[in-house]
Amino acid sequence: MGSRGEGAAVRAAAARALLKVLDGKALDDALAAGRERVKERDRPLLAELAYGACRWYHRLDFVLDQLLTRPLKARDRDLRALLLVGLYQLNEGGFPPHAAVAATAGAAARLGKGWATGLVNAVLRNAQRRGAELAAQVARVAEACWSQPAWLLEAIENAWPDRAEAVLAGLLERPPMTLRVNLARTTLAEQAARLAAAGITARPVAGVPSALMLDRPRPVNELPGFAEGLISVQDAGAQLAAGLLNLEPGMAVLDACAAPGGKSGHLLETVPGIQLTALDVDAQRLEKVAENLDRLGFEAQLVAGDAAAEGAWSRRTYDRILADVPCTATGVIRRHPDIKLLRRPGDLAPLVTRQQVILERLWQSLRPGGKLLYATCSLLPEENEAQVARFLQGHAEARACTPALRRGRVTGHGVQLLPEDRETDGFYYAVLEKL
Repeated sequence: MGSRGEGAAVRAAAARALLKVLDGKALDDALAAGRERVKERDRPLLAELAYGACRWYHRLDFVLDQLLTRPLKARDRDLRALLLVGLYQLNEGGFPPHAAVAATAGAAARLGKGWATGLVNAVLRNAQRRGAELAAQVARVAEACWSQPAWLLEAIENAWPDRAEAVLAGLLERPPMTLRVNLARTTLAEQAARLAAAGITARPVAGVPSALMLDRPRPVNELPGFAEGLISVQDAGAQLAAGLLNLEPGMAVLDACAAPGGKSGHLLETVPGIQLTALDVDAQRLEKVAENLDRLGFEAQLVAGDAAAEGAWSRRTYDRILADVPCTATGVIRRHPDIKLLRRPGDLAPLVTRQQVILERLWQSLRPGGKLLYATCSLLPEENEAQVARFLQGHAEARACTPALRRGRVTGHGVQLLPEDRETDGFYYAVLEKL
């Protein structure tokens, strides 16, 4: 098989992955199956195409509608996905046009639709010819311009009217790769020097003492110190959580909704002498927590259970609780662009209800004088400030302590990080003390 055939195979695999996302499957899971269809050296390209098509989906879908003279049949949804992958390469991906068109047209046969080779070629060539005209049309349609679903555009504009454009622009950025340095065992300067010696440039992130941001992403097996547990991969905004709990050695700490274990590891790095219980409803995902803690050289009690329900974990009380609750994840769309294809407006209310139940259940397990950190990776006030305000109204024994952060916006009871800042994803943090 020549390089052109391999290129076609990658485009076909990317189209299949995109179609699975449109049918409700998470992108990482969709890609897992697709990786088996391509050579190992082509897997980064597969991820680039699939992630790019998801990131720019709403714009690409709009453009495709302008290019098709008649709608494709329902049985040709995979062909439509392939055309979107092709448009991504031409419009946003920066691929050499001739090679991108040829490989994408060739991919039609890989989908069992050799009859469509000419159609794919014609549509993509037409997209090149009409570039300026299509760009002008995109600029007039908000959903296409910002490549977001209409419901989320409205929600962000309502929540952040003075910063909406900056937030929307941030959600289209490629996310940085940021490392968390294990300050219990090394220093930022030492790790930066080790990275530099390996030809990897990194810089500190203001206000996040454990963070080093790489100039460009690298596979973890190329990062000196990763295997030894000296560094981990974690967004700078997520790294702020551990410092907000005022941990002390010997404290009983519960990390609810702990998987995949990034924050659990950071809690133990911050104060290695704590007694940590890591709780998650998904027993399989707890295995990832165990792997992460083992690499870091830490131990914790791992418990499979629902933070919203009674369980063995709830028969104890804790000095500190991290409640990183399930949410719409709208703050991490740039890192997981499939979220904007998977989320629906109707998802918000059930999530808000579940957050309320979790918060009430966890509060019962917090000792008087203890602190609970309520955290989400959402941009929506219903899940954040409104949620905390509602809780405080019903609990006279609860007091909000505004998180002391050098980043983000104070929203009343908590702090909101917005992805307008390229250095962090979108997070909300509120510290609640039990009087």
